[in-house]
Amino acid sequence: MKRHAAPIVAFSGMDGAGKSTQIEQLQACLDRRRIPNVCCWSRGGYTPLFNLAKQTLRRMPGNTLPPAGHSERRHRALRKPWVRRLWLTLSLLDLGFLYGVKIRWWRLFGKLVICDRYLPDTRIDFQLNFPEECVDSWWLWRLMERSSPRPDLGFLMLIPVEESLRRSLLKDEPFPEMSERLAARRECYRRVERAQSWTVLDGLRPPDDLFAEIRRSLEPLLPDGNDAD
Repeated sequence: MKRHAAPIVAFSGMDGAGKSTQIEQLQACLDRRRIPNVCCWSRGGYTPLFNLAKQTLRRMPGNTLPPAGHSERRHRALRKPWVRRLWLTLSLLDLGFLYGVKIRWWRLFGKLVICDRYLPDTRIDFQLNFPEECVDSWWLWRLMERSSPRPDLGFLMLIPVEESLRRSLLKDEPFPEMSERLAARRECYRRVERAQSWTVLDGLRPPDDLFAEIRRSLEPLLPDGNDAD
């Protein structure tokens, strides 16, 4: 089957659900088959250009930016409407460049693009962290959404709240979410499950079983219809 551009495979879902493990296995299989690929991690406010801008500003004399990570100083800054809206606007612009330009460029030149998180994850982040802004009603969000390519294959990985918390603690995550926030996040992902035609994967299943399902789903998208093994 001929394709004008390489496929996009997206992984979304709960922290600790096993996205990184599946992506690593997928990249290893593609590398063995010499299928060009690139992995793109994205999350609103933490994209490469935005991170570079923040790092540069923090090194400048007279820097007033709060340090990286969660802090009371950062929380106070984002309580100011103009700071919050500027932060969100810059986040959306950088996401729009990543999705609308870089991903399209990679796939145009034959690279299968693996997205570690995609639009649903950032939408949920913004809904939970900035409920007063209703970011998904902004014209800039709608523009970014329309300019972003639709994944050819999407996987939504879910696990129970207690298991997500347990795995985050095992991985020694620097800023783990608490149970209440994780429960709200999981409910948001459940709404994504109902709204999108992505394949839902139970992160409690053995990783090899999950990858076998991912590999079968990917098979028709590979060059000449070959298996990803």
